[in-house]
Amino acid sequence: MSRTIDYGNLMHHALRGLIQSVLRDVQEHGLPGQHHFFITFDTMHPDVEIADWLSDRYPDEMTVVMQHEFERLEVGEDGFSVTLSFGDKPEPLFIPYDAIKTFVDPSVEFGLRFETQEENDDDADEAEDGPADADEGHKDAEIVSLDSFRK
Repeated sequence: MSRTIDYGNLMHHALRGLIQSVLRDVQEHGLPGQHHFFITFDTMHPDVEIADWLSDRYPDEMTVVMQHEFERLEVGEDGFSVTLSFGDKPEPLFIPYDAIKTFVDPSVEFGLRFETQEENDDDADEAEDGPADADEGHKDAEIVSLDSFRK
């Protein structure tokens, strides 16, 4: 039996490590300049921790925005926790890195997309921590798809 190198999973692991490093820097120093993040994640991932009303409203995936109003960012080895405001109501979330589907920082046109074979192209529902117009005037980020590297 011959062994092969699984570049796709290695890339996913490395890029999730990049997200962890970015979030750790934000935890220690805050968000610099105009940086902010759109993070889409799988709400059905077994280790995701969100309020029942959020999982009812977003049964497959949701997008959160970390920009102006977030608190208690704690970055761990397997995921991160953060408290975001939903309609002026603070809600704690725990998001494992493995649950992240997209990570976008539109202020610098940076984006990552983690695709699976089952994933479709439906638009993600969004839940923001700030006003709906908080991101007006930004340029679309280029999304890097890693599945093209898989067999």
